[in-house]
Amino acid sequence: MTTEFYRQDPTPRAAWRQAILMGRNSRTYKFALGAALLDRAGAGHADVLLDELAEPYAMALATRLGDAPQSPAVGGSDDFLTVAAEEAAATLAAGRPTERLVEAARKSMPGMVMDRFHNLAGGTEVAHRFYELTGRGRHRTVVLTPALRQLAESEQAAGLRTELEARWSIVESAFALGIGRELLADELSVDVERWMLVDRRRRRSVAGVAEALIGFQHGRCLICDEPITAGDRVAVDHVFPFSLMRRFDVLQNGPQPDLDRPWNLAPTHETCNSAKSDRLPTAGELARLALRNEAVMGSPVRLKNNLRTALDQAKLGSRPPGDRWPAFIGQVRAHFG
Repeated sequence: MTTEFYRQDPTPRAAWRQAILMGRNSRTYKFALGAALLDRAGAGHADVLLDELAEPYAMALATRLGDAPQSPAVGGSDDFLTVAAEEAAATLAAGRPTERLVEAARKSMPGMVMDRFHNLAGGTEVAHRFYELTGRGRHRTVVLTPALRQLAESEQAAGLRTELEARWSIVESAFALGIGRELLADELSVDVERWMLVDRRRRRSVAGVAEALIGFQHGRCLICDEPITAGDRVAVDHVFPFSLMRRFDVLQNGPQPDLDRPWNLAPTHETCNSAKSDRLPTAGELARLALRNEAVMGSPVRLKNNLRTALDQAKLGSRPPGDRWPAFIGQVRAHFG
């Protein structure tokens, strides 16, 4: 389904979202690298020494180590996470990474994350590359491609950063549980007062609902299908209005679909959400919801598993990707008449 996601918006922006939202996540290095790349490209750089890129990369990882456990270190005392844990206190106290931490990042980044950043499942790559490594030793340089610079200067640049941060937090929350990923099917709930995804087991907020979902709908309002950009006021919409649950609970028309779950929630312009109010969704909105949910199913852990639980409860039987969400949404629509 990642290929279909790109076909909907065949641009560097969609390729970036594939890498960040849908790539494999055995560690969180990709997110630290992505944040550093956006920062440097957004500052107008066409290239940057690997040593210089290693500083914001290392700082970002050190900052998160205390609150969010990572996948276990595997390389003993030379493993980057081992060094980061040992250097975190001094790094945070100084407000910049220690020389030892920067050196560990510089040595490990090419093989540990930079060779893999563009990879997707199945041995494929995203359609656009965002950097190239050139040179050797201390002169090794990261060339920032026009595709990356275009992203970093676009109207959605700020949104891409918040999407990255939300995805980072979701992946870290999976590591923090310390249990098999396949057991995480229904551990996320929604705090509708604050519009936050909440880890029910740890009783901690994970990420904003809008920030976690908007990248999967290409940064667009689900109602008007126009981009949501910096400065726009955002609201989370119940695509099937929540009032249906109250109305049909009285009628007891069989088990009620839970409309407070992520499958039915979508970032929108606040003005579009206010105008929609409690009306039923249009055919176009439902089609966009199905595509968005199918895109989420192409991402690893937690959010994907939450949506899979909704599909399993619907007992739709075996259906190919692309058919399951239209069938599920059709079933919900029929339930509410």
